[in-house]
Amino acid sequence: MQKGSGAVLRAEELVLRRGGHDVVAGLGLEIMPGEAIMLLGRNGAGKSTLLRALAGLLRPTSGRVCWNGADIREDLAEHGQRLRWVGHLDAAKPSLTVRENLRFLARLLGGEVQQALDAMALNAIADQPARSLSSGQRRRLALSRLVLGQAPLWLLDEPTVGLDAASVARLGPVLARHRAAGGMIVAATHLPLPVTDMREVTL
Repeated sequence: MQKGSGAVLRAEELVLRRGGHDVVAGLGLEIMPGEAIMLLGRNGAGKSTLLRALAGLLRPTSGRVCWNGADIREDLAEHGQRLRWVGHLDAAKPSLTVRENLRFLARLLGGEVQQALDAMALNAIADQPARSLSSGQRRRLALSRLVLGQAPLWLLDEPTVGLDAASVARLGPVLARHRAAGGMIVAATHLPLPVTDMREVTL
């Protein structure tokens, strides 16, 4: 069981502003252990902005994001430890190999490098420097970080961009195991994810 897997994430009367305009106004959202939520909406509707607020990377104009009833902004460092973030940038050190990138992160997050390599079928390219990877391979490396350590909340912004069909399918068991352990997933995506019973929230 993951640390914090019995907790509840809640957004309360959330107002988020970008470019001088409210992109999310008065949002209420509750995410339970084992639940997966897909954020839907047109471009500019605030999906990425909401993910950043749930991660504690963006301060709401008003309202709050709570973990088990406590505002996450009371201890952002602690909140950071309970989540994994996959955004538009793949965040790999280009001079390090795939294995070295994961080894560096495993020292910070815990977990097994081999498990991460296996999760997204990276063994064949494990000793290649990140600078030489294709966009799809870099994305697989970014997604493999999800399995390092134990973090109950996964926030994913367009996680399947650049992936071929086989890699998207491979992501399915990774997400399913996380949910089965009580983990939460919130994803903004224009493409279907290999996830069953995903609740849709339209912004």
